[in-house]
Amino acid sequence: MADRNMITAYGDEHRRLRKLVAKAFTARRTAVLEPRIRALTEDLIADLADTVPGEAVDLRAGFAYPLPMRVISELLGITGDLRNDLLRCDAILDTTVSSETAKKNEIELSELLRKLVADKRRSPGEDLTSALLDTHDTEGGLSEQELLDTVLLMFTAGHETTVNLIDHAIFHMLTHPRFLPLVRRGELTWDHVIEETLRVEAPFGNLPLRYAVEDIDLGDVRIAKGETMTFSFAGAGRDRRVHGEDADRFDPFRATRAEHVSFGHGVHHCLGAPLARLESRIGLSRLFEEFPDMELGVPAEGIRPLESFISNGHRSLPVVLRPGVGNGEPRQKQEGKDR
Repeated sequence: MADRNMITAYGDEHRRLRKLVAKAFTARRTAVLEPRIRALTEDLIADLADTVPGEAVDLRAGFAYPLPMRVISELLGITGDLRNDLLRCDAILDTTVSSETAKKNEIELSELLRKLVADKRRSPGEDLTSALLDTHDTEGGLSEQELLDTVLLMFTAGHETTVNLIDHAIFHMLTHPRFLPLVRRGELTWDHVIEETLRVEAPFGNLPLRYAVEDIDLGDVRIAKGETMTFSFAGAGRDRRVHGEDADRFDPFRATRAEHVSFGHGVHHCLGAPLARLESRIGLSRLFEEFPDMELGVPAEGIRPLESFISNGHRSLPVVLRPGVGNGEPRQKQEGKDR
């Protein structure tokens, strides 16, 4: 809640920050990523194809995680050891750690972000961090702290949410196998699957902490000005008043599947939502095309959630891959920078 970025800003401050970031995070910058997303997906598919037949592989660690992580790293210009160091700081979303550990992670993360910004100042590139630096160096642009916290927001939200989206989409399609033939026949689209996954399993389940800027009267509940609030995206997605009595059930044909707030709402709607959907659509379609008969490697009830009140995903997603007929030829990995 001490971060200085779009999530924690309000009113005029939020409009200023969002406008500055939107200049760097353009639709064009997202669109040109599609070939790279496809290349990275093919690399990961090739790695998975090397799995010993009948052996379970963790699709969270081996597919859902590296795809968006590599995309956002390239988008922000984060490479090599610095990327690996930043990824070790993913523990900031573990809400079971002690306050001492949380503070240590915060300090380490801040130092790494400062190193990234310093590197980009010395050697700017065609990346989002360099573009954000341009807004910092102009009058009325991002302050130093706003710059650091915005890069943190883009890096963390730019991969963790998509990891969880892909993770849950795979899980639900494997635990609801009747939908897979419908996707293959074109009677159901991956967009349907993605929106219903976002609704029923918000990638960030809860987001603390905000403060009421005025009294809020909700009928049976009154939140006074200055009181703290936590937003439950997961709860909103399962609101029976919106989605019906079976709101807890995964159903890609649900008419209200897109009526969720998993990417925020209104002026706080996530700028990266189109990128997350694009990565998920490409990744899921290729994964299920290549391994049409894959199945969970353990009973569904044995797959455990992350230790986080914020991030909604699984600790691991063990799956037994079964390549489709005619898909057994070895694939050449795509040429690309910083695999």
